[in-house]
Amino acid sequence: MSQTSNTPKKTKAVLVAVQLPGVSDAEHEGSLQELERLCTTLGFVTVGRVSQRRKSLRTGTILGEGKLKELALWTGGTGIVTGFSKDGAGDDDDERMAPEPIDAPETKATVVIFDHEMSPTQLSNLEDATGVEVLDRSGVILEIFSRHARSREARLQVEIAKLAYLAPRLRASHVGGDRQGGGIGAKGAGESAHELDRRRIRDRIAELRGQLESIRHEQTTRRAQRSEAPCVALVGYTNAGKSSLMRALTGSEVLVEDKLFATLDTTVRALQPETVPRILVSDTVGFIKKLPHDLVASFRSTLDEALNASLLLFTVDGSDPNFRSQWEVTRTVLAEIGAEKTPSLLILNKVDQLQPEQQAELAQEFPEAIFISTRNRDDIKRIRELILGHFETEMIDKSVLIPYTQGKVLGMIRERARVLQEKHEDEGTIVTIRATEDVHAWIEKQLNKDS
Repeated sequence: MSQTSNTPKKTKAVLVAVQLPGVSDAEHEGSLQELERLCTTLGFVTVGRVSQRRKSLRTGTILGEGKLKELALWTGGTGIVTGFSKDGAGDDDDERMAPEPIDAPETKATVVIFDHEMSPTQLSNLEDATGVEVLDRSGVILEIFSRHARSREARLQVEIAKLAYLAPRLRASHVGGDRQGGGIGAKGAGESAHELDRRRIRDRIAELRGQLESIRHEQTTRRAQRSEAPCVALVGYTNAGKSSLMRALTGSEVLVEDKLFATLDTTVRALQPETVPRILVSDTVGFIKKLPHDLVASFRSTLDEALNASLLLFTVDGSDPNFRSQWEVTRTVLAEIGAEKTPSLLILNKVDQLQPEQQAELAQEFPEAIFISTRNRDDIKRIRELILGHFETEMIDKSVLIPYTQGKVLGMIRERARVLQEKHEDEGTIVTIRATEDVHAWIEKQLNKDS
Protein backbone atom coordinates (compact mmCIF):
# COMPACT_ATOMS: atom_id res chain seq x y z
CA MET A 1 0.00 0.00 0.00
CA SER A 2 1.57 3.24 -1.07
CA GLN A 3 1.74 6.24 1.24
CA THR A 4 1.06 9.78 0.14
CA SER A 5 3.97 12.11 0.88
CA ASN A 6 3.16 15.17 2.97
CA THR A 7 6.29 16.94 1.76
CA PRO A 8 5.24 20.14 -0.02
CA LYS A 9 6.30 20.44 -3.63
CA LYS A 10 8.96 23.08 -4.19
CA THR A 11 8.28 25.94 -6.55
CA LYS A 12 10.14 25.43 -9.83
CA ALA A 13 11.95 28.51 -11.13
CA VAL A 14 13.68 29.44 -14.35
CA LEU A 15 16.35 32.13 -13.99
CA VAL A 16 16.81 34.90 -16.56
CA ALA A 17 19.71 37.33 -16.91
CA VAL A 18 20.93 39.87 -19.43
CA GLN A 19 24.65 40.43 -19.85
CA LEU A 20 25.18 44.13 -20.42
CA PRO A 21 28.26 45.74 -22.01
CA GLY A 22 31.13 45.95 -19.55
CA VAL A 23 30.04 42.88 -17.58
CA SER A 24 32.52 40.01 -17.91
CA ASP A 25 31.46 36.41 -18.41
CA ALA A 26 32.73 35.56 -14.90
CA GLU A 27 30.74 38.40 -13.31
CA HIS A 28 27.65 37.42 -15.27
CA GLU A 29 27.95 33.78 -14.24
CA GLY A 30 28.67 34.74 -10.62
CA SER A 31 25.55 36.90 -10.46
CA LEU A 32 23.42 34.06 -11.84
CA GLN A 33 24.88 31.62 -9.31
CA GLU A 34 24.10 34.10 -6.54
CA LEU A 35 20.53 34.44 -7.83
CA GLU A 36 20.20 30.66 -7.73
CA ARG A 37 21.36 30.68 -4.11
CA LEU A 38 18.79 33.35 -3.33
CA CYS A 39 16.12 31.12 -4.86
CA THR A 40 17.36 28.15 -2.83
CA THR A 41 17.18 30.23 0.34
CA LEU A 42 13.58 31.07 -0.60
CA GLY A 43 12.80 27.36 -1.03
CA PHE A 44 12.65 27.34 -4.84
CA VAL A 45 14.34 24.77 -7.05
CA THR A 46 15.98 26.03 -10.24
CA VAL A 47 15.07 24.01 -13.31
CA GLY A 48 16.68 26.13 -16.02
CA ARG A 49 18.37 29.34 -17.13
CA VAL A 50 17.91 31.77 -19.99
CA SER A 51 20.68 34.26 -20.71
CA GLN A 52 21.28 36.89 -23.38
CA ARG A 53 23.67 39.69 -24.27
CA ARG A 54 21.95 43.03 -24.82
CA LYS A 55 22.92 46.67 -25.02
CA SER A 56 20.40 47.77 -22.37
CA LEU A 57 17.38 46.73 -20.31
CA ARG A 58 15.25 49.57 -21.66
CA THR A 59 12.76 47.48 -23.63
CA GLY A 60 9.23 46.41 -22.84
CA THR A 61 10.22 42.78 -22.29
CA ILE A 62 13.96 43.12 -21.44
CA LEU A 63 14.62 40.10 -23.69
CA GLY A 64 14.63 40.03 -27.47
CA GLU A 65 11.82 38.31 -29.38
CA GLY A 66 13.71 35.03 -29.85
CA LYS A 67 14.79 34.76 -26.23
CA LEU A 68 11.30 35.60 -25.05
CA LYS A 69 9.93 32.63 -26.98
CA GLU A 70 12.71 30.44 -25.57
CA LEU A 71 11.73 31.53 -22.07
CA ALA A 72 8.09 30.72 -22.79
CA LEU A 73 9.09 27.12 -23.59
CA TRP A 74 10.10 26.76 -19.92
CA THR A 75 6.71 27.96 -18.68
CA GLY A 76 4.25 26.87 -21.36
CA GLY A 77 3.43 30.46 -22.26
CA THR A 78 2.89 31.93 -25.70
CA GLY A 79 6.03 34.06 -25.78
CA ILE A 80 3.88 36.91 -27.12
CA VAL A 81 2.82 40.09 -25.37
CA THR A 82 -0.71 41.08 -26.33
CA GLY A 83 -0.77 44.48 -28.00
CA PHE A 84 2.99 44.98 -27.64
CA SER A 85 5.03 46.27 -30.56
CA LYS A 86 7.99 44.05 -31.37
CA ASP A 87 9.90 46.73 -33.22
CA GLY A 88 13.55 46.35 -32.39
CA ALA A 89 12.81 43.55 -29.94
CA GLY A 90 15.31 41.16 -31.39
CA ASP A 91 18.17 43.28 -32.66
CA ASP A 92 20.36 42.62 -29.64
CA ASP A 93 20.07 38.84 -29.67
CA ASP A 94 23.43 37.17 -29.30
CA GLU A 95 23.46 33.86 -31.14
CA ARG A 96 26.69 32.85 -29.37
CA MET A 97 24.68 32.32 -26.17
CA ALA A 98 21.84 30.43 -27.90
CA PRO A 99 23.20 28.93 -31.15
CA GLU A 100 20.09 26.88 -31.90
CA PRO A 101 16.45 26.83 -30.81
CA ILE A 102 15.93 24.44 -27.91
CA ASP A 103 13.23 21.82 -27.55
CA ALA A 104 10.54 22.46 -24.95
CA PRO A 105 11.81 21.08 -21.63
CA GLU A 106 9.81 18.35 -19.89
CA THR A 107 9.95 20.14 -16.53
CA LYS A 108 7.94 23.35 -16.53
CA ALA A 109 8.74 26.32 -14.33
CA THR A 110 5.95 27.95 -12.33
CA VAL A 111 7.82 31.18 -11.69
CA VAL A 112 10.35 33.26 -13.64
CA ILE A 113 13.10 35.07 -11.73
CA PHE A 114 14.96 37.94 -13.43
CA ASP A 115 18.41 38.96 -12.21
CA HIS A 116 17.48 42.63 -12.58
CA GLU A 117 15.02 45.12 -11.17
CA MET A 118 12.09 45.60 -13.52
CA SER A 119 9.47 48.26 -14.12
CA PRO A 120 5.75 47.51 -13.59
CA THR A 121 5.23 47.50 -17.37
CA GLN A 122 8.04 45.00 -17.93
CA LEU A 123 6.66 42.72 -15.21
CA SER A 124 3.18 42.85 -16.73
CA ASN A 125 4.46 42.18 -20.26
CA LEU A 126 6.60 39.25 -19.15
CA GLU A 127 3.79 37.65 -17.17
CA ASP A 128 1.61 38.00 -20.27
CA ALA A 129 4.23 36.27 -22.42
CA THR A 130 5.15 33.49 -19.97
CA GLY A 131 1.78 32.83 -18.36
CA VAL A 132 3.33 32.52 -14.89
CA GLU A 133 4.36 34.79 -12.03
CA VAL A 134 7.47 36.88 -12.70
CA LEU A 135 9.73 38.18 -9.93
CA ASP A 136 12.79 40.38 -10.13
CA ARG A 137 15.91 40.17 -7.96
CA SER A 138 14.67 42.86 -5.58
CA GLY A 139 11.39 41.02 -5.04
CA VAL A 140 13.24 37.81 -4.15
CA ILE A 141 15.55 39.59 -1.70
CA LEU A 142 12.63 41.35 -0.05
CA GLU A 143 10.78 38.05 0.38
CA ILE A 144 13.86 36.48 2.00
CA PHE A 145 14.21 39.43 4.35
CA SER A 146 10.52 39.13 5.21
CA ARG A 147 10.88 35.46 6.16
CA HIS A 148 14.09 35.92 8.16
CA ALA A 149 13.17 39.03 10.14
CA ARG A 150 12.88 38.15 13.82
CA SER A 151 12.90 41.31 15.92
CA ARG A 152 10.10 43.88 15.82
CA GLU A 153 12.52 46.42 14.36
CA ALA A 154 13.58 44.14 11.51
CA ARG A 155 9.96 43.26 10.71
CA LEU A 156 9.02 46.95 10.56
CA GLN A 157 12.01 47.73 8.34
CA VAL A 158 11.17 44.92 5.93
CA GLU A 159 7.49 45.86 5.74
CA ILE A 160 8.40 49.46 4.91
CA ALA A 161 10.76 48.29 2.16
CA LYS A 162 8.18 45.85 0.73
CA LEU A 163 5.46 48.51 0.65
CA ALA A 164 7.80 51.03 -1.00
CA TYR A 165 8.65 48.35 -3.58
CA LEU A 166 5.00 47.43 -4.10
CA ALA A 167 3.52 50.94 -4.44
CA PRO A 168 4.73 51.75 -7.98
CA ARG A 169 3.94 48.20 -9.10
CA LEU A 170 0.26 48.26 -8.22
CA ARG A 171 -1.88 47.65 -11.25
CA ALA A 172 -5.34 49.01 -11.70
CA SER A 173 -7.92 46.33 -11.16
CA HIS A 174 -9.42 44.86 -14.33
CA VAL A 175 -12.47 43.77 -12.38
CA GLY A 176 -15.24 46.31 -11.88
CA GLY A 177 -13.51 49.11 -13.77
CA ASP A 178 -12.63 52.26 -11.84
CA ARG A 179 -14.28 51.34 -8.55
CA GLN A 180 -14.81 54.59 -6.66
CA GLY A 181 -13.68 54.93 -3.08
CA GLY A 182 -16.49 56.37 -0.97
CA GLY A 183 -15.93 55.11 2.56
CA ILE A 184 -14.20 56.55 5.61
CA GLY A 185 -10.79 57.98 4.76
CA ALA A 186 -11.47 58.13 1.04
CA LYS A 187 -11.06 61.30 -0.95
CA GLY A 188 -14.50 60.80 -2.43
CA ALA A 189 -15.63 60.79 -6.03
CA GLY A 190 -12.90 60.50 -8.61
CA GLU A 191 -10.54 58.25 -6.67
CA SER A 192 -10.13 54.81 -8.23
CA ALA A 193 -9.45 51.62 -6.27
CA HIS A 194 -5.92 51.74 -7.65
CA GLU A 195 -5.37 55.25 -6.28
CA LEU A 196 -6.98 54.31 -2.98
CA ASP A 197 -4.63 51.34 -2.57
CA ARG A 198 -1.63 53.54 -3.20
CA ARG A 199 -2.81 56.07 -0.64
CA ARG A 200 -3.33 53.32 1.92
CA ILE A 201 0.21 52.15 1.32
CA ARG A 202 1.56 55.66 1.87
CA ASP A 203 -0.44 55.94 5.10
CA ARG A 204 0.79 52.55 6.30
CA ILE A 205 4.42 53.45 5.55
CA ALA A 206 4.01 56.69 7.55
CA GLU A 207 2.56 54.69 10.46
CA LEU A 208 5.40 52.14 10.35
CA ARG A 209 8.05 54.85 10.22
CA GLY A 210 6.55 56.40 13.35
CA GLN A 211 6.80 53.05 15.16
CA LEU A 212 10.33 52.57 13.90
CA GLU A 213 11.36 56.02 15.09
CA SER A 214 10.38 55.16 18.67
CA ILE A 215 12.43 51.96 18.49
CA ARG A 216 15.42 53.87 17.13
CA HIS A 217 15.13 56.33 20.02
CA GLU A 218 15.44 53.39 22.42
CA GLN A 219 18.43 52.11 20.43
CA THR A 220 20.14 55.49 20.61
CA THR A 221 19.71 55.44 24.38
CA ARG A 222 21.21 51.94 24.59
CA ARG A 223 24.14 52.95 22.38
CA ALA A 224 24.79 55.97 24.60
CA GLN A 225 24.84 53.72 27.66
CA ARG A 226 27.53 51.51 26.15
CA SER A 227 29.39 54.27 24.27
CA GLU A 228 32.28 54.17 26.75
CA ALA A 229 33.06 50.59 25.70
CA PRO A 230 35.03 50.21 22.45
CA CYS A 231 33.08 48.36 19.78
CA VAL A 232 34.10 46.17 16.85
CA ALA A 233 31.61 45.72 13.99
CA LEU A 234 31.72 42.70 11.70
CA VAL A 235 30.77 43.82 8.20
CA GLY A 236 30.75 42.03 4.88
CA TYR A 237 28.86 40.25 2.17
CA THR A 238 26.05 37.88 3.06
CA ASN A 239 27.26 34.38 3.95
CA ALA A 240 30.90 35.51 4.29
CA GLY A 241 31.14 33.97 7.77
CA LYS A 242 30.42 36.99 9.98
CA SER A 243 28.12 35.08 12.33
CA SER A 244 30.60 32.22 12.64
CA LEU A 245 33.35 34.70 13.52
CA MET A 246 31.01 36.44 15.99
CA ARG A 247 30.28 33.14 17.66
CA ALA A 248 33.96 32.26 17.90
CA LEU A 249 34.99 35.66 19.31
CA THR A 250 32.19 35.99 21.84
CA GLY A 251 31.12 32.44 22.66
CA SER A 252 27.52 33.43 21.93
CA GLU A 253 24.82 31.26 20.42
CA VAL A 254 24.49 33.33 17.25
CA LEU A 255 22.56 31.70 14.41
CA VAL A 256 24.94 30.17 11.88
CA GLU A 257 23.44 28.84 8.64
CA ASP A 258 24.78 28.27 5.14
CA LYS A 259 22.09 30.54 3.71
CA LEU A 260 22.02 34.05 2.34
CA PHE A 261 20.77 36.61 4.89
CA ALA A 262 20.57 34.18 7.80
CA THR A 263 21.25 37.20 10.05
CA LEU A 264 19.12 40.33 9.79
CA ASP A 265 19.09 41.60 13.37
CA THR A 266 22.15 43.23 14.88
CA THR A 267 23.63 41.21 17.74
CA VAL A 268 26.00 42.82 20.25
CA ARG A 269 28.09 40.69 22.62
CA ALA A 270 31.24 41.14 24.70
CA LEU A 271 34.56 39.81 23.45
CA GLN A 272 35.44 36.60 25.33
CA PRO A 273 37.34 36.07 27.53
CA GLU A 274 36.18 39.48 28.76
CA THR A 275 38.71 42.28 28.73
CA VAL A 276 39.13 45.43 30.79
CA PRO A 277 37.85 47.69 29.49
CA ARG A 278 35.17 45.47 27.98
CA ILE A 279 35.18 45.30 24.17
CA LEU A 280 31.88 44.81 22.37
CA VAL A 281 31.46 42.93 19.08
CA SER A 282 28.45 43.52 16.81
CA ASP A 283 27.28 41.36 13.91
CA THR A 284 25.51 43.31 11.15
CA VAL A 285 23.22 42.46 8.26
CA GLY A 286 25.09 41.17 5.20
CA PHE A 287 25.37 43.04 1.94
CA ILE A 288 24.65 41.85 -1.57
CA LYS A 289 24.92 43.21 -5.10
CA LYS A 290 21.89 45.10 -6.38
CA LEU A 291 20.51 45.42 -2.85
CA PRO A 292 17.20 47.28 -3.15
CA HIS A 293 17.66 50.93 -2.25
CA ASP A 294 14.65 50.88 0.07
CA LEU A 295 16.22 48.06 2.06
CA VAL A 296 19.45 50.01 2.53
CA ALA A 297 17.39 52.97 3.73
CA SER A 298 15.21 50.84 6.01
CA PHE A 299 18.17 49.09 7.61
CA ARG A 300 19.99 52.36 8.24
CA SER A 301 19.74 51.92 12.02
CA THR A 302 21.24 48.45 11.72
CA LEU A 303 24.12 49.83 9.68
CA ASP A 304 24.58 52.57 12.30
CA GLU A 305 26.28 49.90 14.41
CA ALA A 306 29.08 50.03 11.84
CA LEU A 307 29.02 53.82 11.78
CA ASN A 308 29.41 54.01 15.57
CA ALA A 309 32.06 51.29 15.81
CA SER A 310 35.68 52.01 16.67
CA LEU A 311 36.95 49.23 14.40
CA LEU A 312 35.48 47.43 11.37
CA LEU A 313 36.35 43.84 10.53
CA PHE A 314 35.71 43.42 6.80
CA THR A 315 34.87 39.73 6.68
CA VAL A 316 35.33 38.25 3.20
CA ASP A 317 34.84 34.71 1.91
CA GLY A 318 38.32 34.15 0.47
CA SER A 319 37.19 30.93 -1.21
CA ASP A 320 34.61 32.74 -3.37
CA PRO A 321 36.03 33.67 -6.80
CA ASN A 322 33.89 36.84 -6.74
CA PHE A 323 34.99 38.09 -3.32
CA ARG A 324 36.75 41.18 -4.76
CA SER A 325 33.51 42.59 -6.13
CA GLN A 326 31.69 41.53 -2.96
CA TRP A 327 34.22 43.44 -0.85
CA GLU A 328 33.72 46.47 -3.08
CA VAL A 329 29.93 46.27 -2.59
CA THR A 330 30.43 46.32 1.19
CA ARG A 331 32.80 49.26 1.05
CA THR A 332 30.47 51.21 -1.24
CA VAL A 333 27.44 50.80 1.03
CA LEU A 334 29.45 51.73 4.12
CA ALA A 335 30.75 54.80 2.32
CA GLU A 336 27.13 55.81 1.67
CA ILE A 337 26.48 55.98 5.43
CA GLY A 338 29.78 57.75 6.15
CA ALA A 339 31.68 54.84 7.72
CA GLU A 340 34.52 54.71 5.18
CA LYS A 341 36.95 56.54 7.49
CA THR A 342 36.54 54.13 10.40
CA PRO A 343 39.73 52.07 11.03
CA SER A 344 39.37 48.59 9.59
CA LEU A 345 41.01 45.18 9.14
CA LEU A 346 40.50 42.90 6.13
CA ILE A 347 39.71 39.32 7.16
CA LEU A 348 39.94 36.69 4.43
CA ASN A 349 37.83 33.88 5.85
CA LYS A 350 37.36 30.22 4.81
CA VAL A 351 41.01 29.82 3.76
CA ASP A 352 40.74 26.15 4.76
CA GLN A 353 38.91 25.75 1.44
CA LEU A 354 41.88 27.11 -0.56
CA GLN A 355 44.92 25.35 -1.95
CA PRO A 356 48.34 26.49 -0.60
CA GLU A 357 49.23 28.11 -3.94
CA GLN A 358 45.93 30.03 -3.92
CA GLN A 359 46.66 31.33 -0.43
CA ALA A 360 50.13 32.41 -1.54
CA GLU A 361 48.72 34.33 -4.50
CA LEU A 362 46.16 36.09 -2.32
CA ALA A 363 48.78 36.92 0.30
CA GLN A 364 50.79 38.65 -2.40
CA GLU A 365 47.73 40.51 -3.71
CA PHE A 366 46.44 41.46 -0.24
CA PRO A 367 49.50 41.76 2.01
CA GLU A 368 47.47 43.61 4.68
CA ALA A 369 44.83 40.87 4.96
CA ILE A 370 44.52 38.43 7.85
CA PHE A 371 43.90 34.87 6.63
CA ILE A 372 41.72 32.76 8.90
CA SER A 373 39.29 29.90 9.25
CA THR A 374 36.70 30.32 11.98
CA ARG A 375 37.18 26.60 12.70
CA ASN A 376 40.80 27.20 13.71
CA ARG A 377 41.16 28.30 17.35
CA ASP A 378 44.63 29.73 16.76
CA ASP A 379 43.22 31.99 14.04
CA ILE A 380 40.49 33.25 16.39
CA LYS A 381 43.07 33.90 19.09
CA ARG A 382 45.12 35.89 16.60
CA ILE A 383 42.11 38.03 15.65
CA ARG A 384 41.40 38.66 19.32
CA GLU A 385 44.99 39.79 19.90
CA LEU A 386 44.80 42.11 16.88
CA ILE A 387 41.62 43.67 18.28
CA LEU A 388 43.22 44.18 21.68
CA GLY A 389 46.35 45.57 20.05
CA HIS A 390 44.33 48.04 17.97
CA PHE A 391 42.60 49.53 20.99
CA GLU A 392 45.73 49.59 23.12
CA THR A 393 47.53 51.73 20.54
CA GLU A 394 45.04 54.47 21.41
CA MET A 395 45.66 54.10 25.14
CA ILE A 396 48.22 55.77 27.36
CA ASP A 397 49.54 54.86 30.81
CA LYS A 398 49.07 57.26 33.70
CA SER A 399 49.57 56.97 37.45
CA VAL A 400 47.05 58.54 39.81
CA LEU A 401 46.55 58.67 43.57
CA ILE A 402 43.19 57.35 44.77
CA PRO A 403 42.59 58.51 48.37
CA TYR A 404 41.28 55.81 50.67
CA THR A 405 38.17 57.95 51.22
CA GLN A 406 37.40 57.60 47.51
CA GLY A 407 37.89 53.86 47.28
CA LYS A 408 34.66 53.43 45.32
CA VAL A 409 36.29 55.26 42.39
CA LEU A 410 38.88 52.47 42.13
CA GLY A 411 36.10 49.92 41.63
CA MET A 412 34.60 52.08 38.86
CA ILE A 413 38.05 52.38 37.23
CA ARG A 414 38.44 48.59 37.10
CA GLU A 415 35.28 48.40 34.98
CA ARG A 416 36.51 50.96 32.44
CA ALA A 417 40.29 50.65 32.29
CA ARG A 418 43.16 48.25 32.68
CA VAL A 419 44.97 48.59 36.01
CA LEU A 420 48.64 47.75 35.46
CA GLN A 421 49.97 48.32 38.97
CA GLU A 422 48.80 49.21 42.47
CA LYS A 423 50.91 50.63 45.26
CA HIS A 424 49.52 51.44 48.70
CA GLU A 425 50.80 54.61 50.37
CA ASP A 426 49.78 56.48 53.53
CA GLU A 427 47.49 58.87 51.60
CA GLY A 428 45.88 56.24 49.41
CA THR A 429 46.52 53.85 46.52
CA ILE A 430 48.71 54.86 43.60
CA VAL A 431 47.44 53.03 40.53
CA THR A 432 48.95 52.91 37.05
CA ILE A 433 46.12 52.88 34.55
CA ARG A 434 46.12 52.08 30.82
CA ALA A 435 43.19 53.80 29.13
CA THR A 436 42.15 56.28 26.47
CA GLU A 437 42.33 60.03 27.04
CA ASP A 438 38.55 60.11 27.48
CA VAL A 439 38.66 57.59 30.31
CA HIS A 440 41.56 59.38 31.99
CA ALA A 441 39.55 62.61 31.83
CA TRP A 442 36.56 60.80 33.33
CA ILE A 443 38.73 59.47 36.21
CA GLU A 444 40.02 62.94 36.96
CA LYS A 445 36.47 64.28 36.97
CA GLN A 446 35.33 61.60 39.43
CA LEU A 447 38.18 62.30 41.79
CA ASN A 448 37.59 66.06 41.72
CA LYS A 449 33.84 65.57 42.17
CA ASP A 450 34.25 63.48 45.32
CA SER A 451 37.12 65.46 46.86
